[in-house]
Amino acid sequence: MKKKKLMALLLCMSMAVSTALTGCGNNSDSASGGSQTDAGSESASAEDGEDQQAQVPESTGDAVYTRLYSSESSTLNYLVTSTIEEQRVGANCIDTLVEYDSAGQLKEGLATDWNYDEASMTWTFTLREAKWVDNTGAEVADVTAQDFVDALKYELTPEYESANAQNLFGVIAGAQEYYNGQVYNGGADEDGVTWPAIDFSEVGVKAVDEHTLTYTLAKEVPYFISSLVYVVYMPAYGPLLEELGKEFGTAADKMYYNGAFYLAEFSPQERQVYKKNPSNYDASNVYIDEIQRIYNAEADTLGPEMVKRGEVDWAEISADLLDDWLGGEDTKNLVSRERPSTSYSYFYCFNFDPQFEAEYEPDNWRTAVNNENFRKALFAGLDKAKEVAVLEPSAPQDYVLSTITPFDFAYNADGADYTTIGAMASMGDTFDEAKALEYKEAAMTELSAQGVTFPVKVLMPYNPSVVDWDKECQVVEQQMESLLGTDFIDIIIEAGPTDNFLTEVRRSGQYAFMKCGWGADYADPETWTDPFYQSKGESGYDPGYKYAFIANAITEGTDTAPVIQEYFDKVDAAKAITVDTNARFEAFAEAEAVLIDHALVIPFSITVSPYIATKLNEFDAQYAPFGVSRLRFKGQKVLDHYVSMEEYESNKEK
Repeated sequence: MKKKKLMALLLCMSMAVSTALTGCGNNSDSASGGSQTDAGSESASAEDGEDQQAQVPESTGDAVYTRLYSSESSTLNYLVTSTIEEQRVGANCIDTLVEYDSAGQLKEGLATDWNYDEASMTWTFTLREAKWVDNTGAEVADVTAQDFVDALKYELTPEYESANAQNLFGVIAGAQEYYNGQVYNGGADEDGVTWPAIDFSEVGVKAVDEHTLTYTLAKEVPYFISSLVYVVYMPAYGPLLEELGKEFGTAADKMYYNGAFYLAEFSPQERQVYKKNPSNYDASNVYIDEIQRIYNAEADTLGPEMVKRGEVDWAEISADLLDDWLGGEDTKNLVSRERPSTSYSYFYCFNFDPQFEAEYEPDNWRTAVNNENFRKALFAGLDKAKEVAVLEPSAPQDYVLSTITPFDFAYNADGADYTTIGAMASMGDTFDEAKALEYKEAAMTELSAQGVTFPVKVLMPYNPSVVDWDKECQVVEQQMESLLGTDFIDIIIEAGPTDNFLTEVRRSGQYAFMKCGWGADYADPETWTDPFYQSKGESGYDPGYKYAFIANAITEGTDTAPVIQEYFDKVDAAKAITVDTNARFEAFAEAEAVLIDHALVIPFSITVSPYIATKLNEFDAQYAPFGVSRLRFKGQKVLDHYVSMEEYESNKEK
């Protein structure tokens, strides 16, 4: 099936189930995969000298899949994390109500049937028989509707600091009211809005009986069914949540599992071992018996060498190795690619609340970043194709974006690609040398009058565990300083930590200008507002949830404040349109255009499908351009050979 038709089908199915208000269910099939940047990439620790190699366990003789990783998870708790790396456990070990198969078709998961009542805005799900197991695979309890209720309550308890709680606000009736009622103890927030404490029984999630679950919405939500494949709607065993509290998900034996696999071992900076769950309802469609993820800080370097020796089943082939591998007789047939995806968007963020060290002149940056001509100079001065060429030298322009929302992600009721609708239709190539220099001159005049010193220091960190990110940064520095001049900007590249990069760098405001990314949570353009949007009137902004701290401009009353407020207002207006898909998409297009037209963010690229060596058929994997589907190994088989490019292309066409 062609990608465009597939994406259209996905969106239409997601919209239809909530606007047509019909029941759904009775499908089949499944698979797995994954990528991201809101998590880091995979990372590990190593010894010095000749002993610096990953220790791979001996094969058990079953279907074992082995790979290295180099960035350790800080939690296994899928109910609180918003990063891909940390959602892998939930994706593979926890089943969701619905799933998507390898062709992107909606199918049954833990729910065998579902229907929607328009009058009450209530979805009702009928659950199948399923079991919870512990980290030895022993059955411990039945999966019931109450497990979904308890999991959602846990996420809405401020004490547990779930980064996913805001995904429920304005979607599940009473969710925001319950959460804020606890935060403000029944009193008023900083804006004088009173949040009375309410009982959890007023939140729109109910266990009618053991196998009947209902969600009552706060409003019509066109994308609700598609959002069910995200971690925010995953279940957890209630009694264990109550017993462990914050300790839930801190070790393999501190959580239960109901998915295709269970986590048998989690030894930080050593290994993660997943084993097939024989008690899973769909175990016959799980073909891998054991997944061994081995930690090594030099995974990017060691992985390809271990592929040559047949010691691991996956490795990314970096740009500096690719030509040699494709030209080598012993390696040319070991190289293929990851499955193309429009589930992820990359963009450059300007930090409006710099918290970095004084040597990088945060106050100077704070003034500069609130000047539109300064931002536009960098916006027009970034040659995206040149940077993407680090990862894809043959056709970099194919991956470049002019919008935050990727092309081929969502289609309106008439089948029109969102990126061709309304204000999105005029978005073209942003790189323009002449305009960049015009903006530079205007910015220098305006900022000099405000006391800004030049060159403005532009702190641009990267995660060393992400393959070739350092090379991308070097290209950006050389290209932009060459065009705009070192009298204007001084781009300072700095390696961040391999572990907890997002927490230590982006969420802590330790950058000025940085490539960031976002993966879609559901099939609607609203999902692409999540990194930036804050509800109108809020003054307490969560630095771990919103990128770039753009709301800080409103708090500080800078010149950028009216533009930020315009964006927030337009998102509010778009979210309020819940039935007319065409009008909804046009409204979101207007909001996104504000971000781009005022250079509040620089759209960059979709995920460049990396070159890899793998023993998995990428097209057997579950697929959806949102949620955690692509992280799953269910449905995939470990082959007795590495997939060649010819085999990859053949699989792609099937």
